[in-house]
Amino acid sequence: DIMASRARRAALVVLAELMVHCHAYLTPSSLPLCTVAALNPFSPSLLAAHALRRDRSSGASTLCMVETVEGVAKNLEAVRTRIGELSAKCGIKEPRLVAVSKLQPDQLIVDAHAAGQKCFGENYVKELVGKAPGLPADIEWHFIGMLQSNKAKTLVSGVPNLAVVESVHSAKTASALEKACVGAGRTQKLKVMIQVLTSGEESKSGCDPEECTVIAQHIKDDCPLLELVGLMTIGKFGDPNPEPYFQVLKQCRARVAQSLGIAEDALELSMGMSGDYDKAIAAGSTSVRVGTSIFGLRPPKSS
Repeated sequence: DIMASRARRAALVVLAELMVHCHAYLTPSSLPLCTVAALNPFSPSLLAAHALRRDRSSGASTLCMVETVEGVAKNLEAVRTRIGELSAKCGIKEPRLVAVSKLQPDQLIVDAHAAGQKCFGENYVKELVGKAPGLPADIEWHFIGMLQSNKAKTLVSGVPNLAVVESVHSAKTASALEKACVGAGRTQKLKVMIQVLTSGEESKSGCDPEECTVIAQHIKDDCPLLELVGLMTIGKFGDPNPEPYFQVLKQCRARVAQSLGIAEDALELSMGMSGDYDKAIAAGSTSVRVGTSIFGLRPPKSS
């Protein structure tokens, strides 16, 4: 087993070295660069190694390479430019860009922050609580992952600059966040969004579309330290036509606004990620969550 493991590692090293030498010919210039970990942690020369990733929109395999500071800044500027172009074409205000940094090295977040990015999105409570204290204090953290009620206290108390929780999927979760804000002595209201399950996938979190008005009313009536600022959704993975999911979220917003007696545009629409934010903007998104187009391929999550 030891010999086999060494052989596999040696093979990976050889493959990586070949990819390093060939990247100028194989990397598509039209795609942003991606970050990958070195295949052999004991070989510094492999920090520039390439790796294959799967492009969600086309299904094609593309080559990615380790980012530099300039690479992150360049990718960030490209995304911002694209968002600006799409917004101008649709005649709408540019949506907020939330840079999704889950599982990414702290240095890449620092690089993006140095390039002017202030809003970052994280999916895991433990990871965010661990990394936030060591990163710039003016970062506005958006929690966008599944939030268990028993983790609300850890999240709120551990991240003083938590700006928005986009994944409130039940009245129970809202109540847990309210209690956590009280316990942490938070005086500024915590902004929240209701996550709506628009695709019907059991693997995803979110409330049923019919439940969003009940949750919204609960937040308004029973959670004085929470401020409902919008609704969020994630389209069906791999579906090239995400528009129906975006339309469901817009319909939910209309119902919530009517129920609360406020204007629809008082509620944000957080929809659109790296693979479909262009279509989300066309559908009226006010906040897009983009990760791989900025930072590149995510390292695997450790157990």
